[in-house]
Amino acid sequence: MTFDEMIKQIAGELAVNEKQVLTTVELLDDDKTIPFISRYRKEQTGALNEIQIRSIAEKIDYLRRLQTRREEVLSSVEEQGKLTEELSASINEASTFQAVEDLYLPYKKRKKTRADKAREKGLEPLSEWLRQTKERNDEQVASYVNEEKGVLTPEEALNGALDIIREEVANTPAVRDMLRTYLRANAYLISDQAYGPDPKGVYKDFYEFKRKLKEIPQYRILAIDRAEKDEVVKVKLDLNTHPIAHIINMMNFSKHLAYYEEIAQIVEDAYKTLLFPSIEREIRHEFTEDAQKRAIEVFAKNLRNLMLTPPIKNKRILGLDPGFRTGCKCAVVDENGLYQENTAIYPHPPHKAVKESEETILDLIKRYDIDIISIGNGTASRETEAFVAALLEKNPSIKASYIIVSEAGASVYSASQNAIDEFPQLDVTTRGAISIARRVQDPMAELVKIPPESIGVGMYQHDLNKKDLSESLQIEVESVVNFVGVDLNSASPFLLQYISGLNKKTAWNILDYKSENGPFKSRKELKKVKGIGPKAYEQAAGFCRVPESENPLDNTVVHPEKYEATEQILQSFSFSIDDYKSQKDTVKKTLKGANIKALSEKLSMNPITCEDIIKALTTDYIDPRDSYPQPILKTDVKKLEDLSPGMQLQGTVRNVVDFGAFVDIGVKVDGLIHKSKFGQHNTDPLEEVYVGEIVNVEIIKVDKERERIALKKS
Repeated sequence: MTFDEMIKQIAGELAVNEKQVLTTVELLDDDKTIPFISRYRKEQTGALNEIQIRSIAEKIDYLRRLQTRREEVLSSVEEQGKLTEELSASINEASTFQAVEDLYLPYKKRKKTRADKAREKGLEPLSEWLRQTKERNDEQVASYVNEEKGVLTPEEALNGALDIIREEVANTPAVRDMLRTYLRANAYLISDQAYGPDPKGVYKDFYEFKRKLKEIPQYRILAIDRAEKDEVVKVKLDLNTHPIAHIINMMNFSKHLAYYEEIAQIVEDAYKTLLFPSIEREIRHEFTEDAQKRAIEVFAKNLRNLMLTPPIKNKRILGLDPGFRTGCKCAVVDENGLYQENTAIYPHPPHKAVKESEETILDLIKRYDIDIISIGNGTASRETEAFVAALLEKNPSIKASYIIVSEAGASVYSASQNAIDEFPQLDVTTRGAISIARRVQDPMAELVKIPPESIGVGMYQHDLNKKDLSESLQIEVESVVNFVGVDLNSASPFLLQYISGLNKKTAWNILDYKSENGPFKSRKELKKVKGIGPKAYEQAAGFCRVPESENPLDNTVVHPEKYEATEQILQSFSFSIDDYKSQKDTVKKTLKGANIKALSEKLSMNPITCEDIIKALTTDYIDPRDSYPQPILKTDVKKLEDLSPGMQLQGTVRNVVDFGAFVDIGVKVDGLIHKSKFGQHNTDPLEEVYVGEIVNVEIIKVDKERERIALKKS
């Protein structure tokens, strides 16, 4: 497949024009990042979005790898002297890796098979004769007896020839493809209890289980795989009707053949011992792979939404990392996220030092004028919440409120090199409490310090392909960081390293530059940082803001390469760059009424560029997260016993999975909105809610014994 053919195929699959695909591939090949292409090369790509660009990147990568594999297979078969024009054409036309591998199967180097041994004994002509003869001829079969070659009897000759037919049936691409299609549509997955321990009955549903494979939800496929891996169940695929007769017809084995009965038996043997087991493994792997892709997709979407949780800015935070025996670690950070002090309290069993703990917290609140107490949602979280709520109730003069935050990954961060570099003098638990506090002030800035796969916003993450999960989540983190952008003077190196065009080394170089030269005074000063050349600056500049710059455009998403065009737009309304700084509201109001089409024609400017610049200048917020609802701050606590069906509550979505969404409604356990309770039939929870969203819910059922709460979205 030529490069032009690849471009044409991708354009057809994505329903975009070939020029858009070609331009995008050229930009990707020039090491431009997807966020950069999406935001700052719209004129060239025809305004393709990140999802489309990512699809193009994935598809061109797949087609290039496929072409490489085609060439490897062609070379290997040619070296064996077995490459025919027909086979060459088939390999070149194969549109998937599976199709290429099917064609290559008979030529792969492998252990000697029964068919290989039969060929070495000179029995291939006999197998050809068996396919054609309509008259039995025992003498013809006996003529292949050859003691030197190890064929001692006519029966051995006949069985050897049938072995060749058996392998050809199993290796025929059309047969394999037919069986794949047939299994996808008709196979039943059957699981039976095995001998592995399952003391809590986690896999009880699969002890006696039979269901059409295509009807099993993907999250259940992963659950069954895990049960099988833990040896709790044995799993197999089966069919009500096996397509052996169809295979015989596909191989053109007529009932008029003299040795039809023997051939039919060997086809059945090929099916049971070679073909079905091989395709069964393929199909199970295929369904598992699809389920894993879906789980990774859910994980990535949840991670994105968690990172986009709005920051609560300019607040002084007391972070609490809850615990029982080891106590609750406390850490104070100021409104800029700078660490101030740490201590520990022991309000829970076995210590029960409630009075002393209250005195410690009150002292910290008063001395640092604490606005928010941030409580991690791990072990002892609800008990710590009850302690804090009671404290606030006893002291109504205190204006602080509290919030429960996800502490997923906090322990991973606190023991990581990142945390050691940041707080070398502090212990692990204190670092964790600081992270919990900072997650309120700026969730994204804190979460980027943690390996994304350690942030628990999905299911079955330990069963997923680690490389695929890590790569997918890394892409999502980069996308979010660039979508939000950074303040060049306040962003940490952990955040900066995800900016388009930057990396870990240049991010730390930026920190060193600020230490030596003070805060950045403009975007163009970024060029002075060691390791940031023209190419890196081109990609990074638009995503880095400098609020302190004299040029107000340095604090917008307008790229420096478009400053001149921006001035032209402002001048067309009789404004200057300085006016945008001094009369911002007036300028914004005027620009919001602009006729994009007329303005772009007047200035001979691409309408996409014109629209983007005006949007950047008129947006009411620089940080897109500021447009989302703020997280819920609380002063009181509810218990499971306080809940009853019909109650209307507000909660925060903590996790979204294919079967529903888990919502924190302020009690010990999260409630579940099953996908059937969103008000629409067979809805996708990911399309209904997102992690971090504030939702109104109604309680349907409270199971106090099992600590389960059923909700519906109201």
